[in-house]
Amino acid sequence: MLKDNLKKVEQCVEEACRRAGRSRDEVTLIAVSKTKPVSLLQEAYAEGVRNFGENKVQELCKKTGEMPADVRWHMIGHLQRNKVRQIIDQVALIHSVDTYRLAEEINIQALKRGRIVPILVEVNIAEEESKFGTSAEDAIQLVEEISKLENIRIKGLMTVAPNVENAEENRTYFRKIRQLSVDIRNKNIDNVSMEILSMGMTGDYEVAIEEGATMVRVGTGIFGERIYSRTGDTVSADRDSV
Repeated sequence: MLKDNLKKVEQCVEEACRRAGRSRDEVTLIAVSKTKPVSLLQEAYAEGVRNFGENKVQELCKKTGEMPADVRWHMIGHLQRNKVRQIIDQVALIHSVDTYRLAEEINIQALKRGRIVPILVEVNIAEEESKFGTSAEDAIQLVEEISKLENIRIKGLMTVAPNVENAEENRTYFRKIRQLSVDIRNKNIDNVSMEILSMGMTGDYEVAIEEGATMVRVGTGIFGERIYSRTGDTVSADRDSV
């Protein structure tokens, strides 16, 4: 089933790129593997997937030890400052930086390890109370403040669009964050590039690609429905790819 799902998603990505007049190479597919057993990740890996997205620090750290070393791990969930040190050496990209204090802690841990950490600034483009992210109005100021941290490089923006039945409803939000990235790029801020737009999930990634996404986060479309623990402890659907 996973092989067929992945083939279908890949086909949809290619078609969306074609409609937008873009090269397939411009879009990175991130398999959102939260709550999924390592056996499924290994199956996806065997099909060529190398980018995996996780929401929880503990789950990410456990899986990194059980997967091949060439996997690129993406932290896409809300990150608490006291857990930064646990993932700082594990992740290729942190998507969910939405406060200066979090960025500051990432910088502290990066300095200790002598490395530069790439991040995305998360923007709550739809201004939903249930979701994390800075507002579009505050995003430029936040980017300017974070840019002064010497061991961090801002690579772009991330957003979690509303969970809607019709993906077209999110097109306006994707356009807004795309324009925000252009506005930030035009400021030519040191240590800031807007090469990455992480937006779009299972229900709307094709529209996101048409509007400029360079990374799409697809979970359910690849792995199927989320797996809940016996205690019912799972991650909010806000960051899944429903």
